[in-house]
Amino acid sequence: MATRAAKSAITGNAVTEGSVTENSVTTTDIWSADELAEARERLLAEIDELHTEILRAETELAAGNASEGAGDDPADAGAKTYEREREIALTLNARDVLAQNERAIARIDAGTYGVCESCQRPIGKERLQAFPRATLCVACKQREERR
Repeated sequence: MATRAAKSAITGNAVTEGSVTENSVTTTDIWSADELAEARERLLAEIDELHTEILRAETELAAGNASEGAGDDPADAGAKTYEREREIALTLNARDVLAQNERAIARIDAGTYGVCESCQRPIGKERLQAFPRATLCVACKQREERR
């Protein structure tokens, strides 16, 4: 017989107070409404920071002058190219993290935050507190990384 938390996980509902019975997740995996609101606020604050960072980086990249560096020796030109590519890579990484944060917010809104996308079991509160964008439990993430 499936426990209420297991049924909740299978149907895609977040593990919240009142959804845990014997032989299911521990009480430390239960998310209260306040904790979900706190996680949401943390993600929203990070989204704001990322928007600012992306805008700054894109402005700097766009302001780069094509004739800047004309007459530089090859080492200087290579260093400038390296720095530009590094800035582009950091901007792309910030965009990826932004998308992950937005996805986490959507999962909170949908009631599926804290449920592993692979096995449908609870991810674990400690993991989500350390990495609020996590979509997989530790076991599924380890299995994915071995592939």
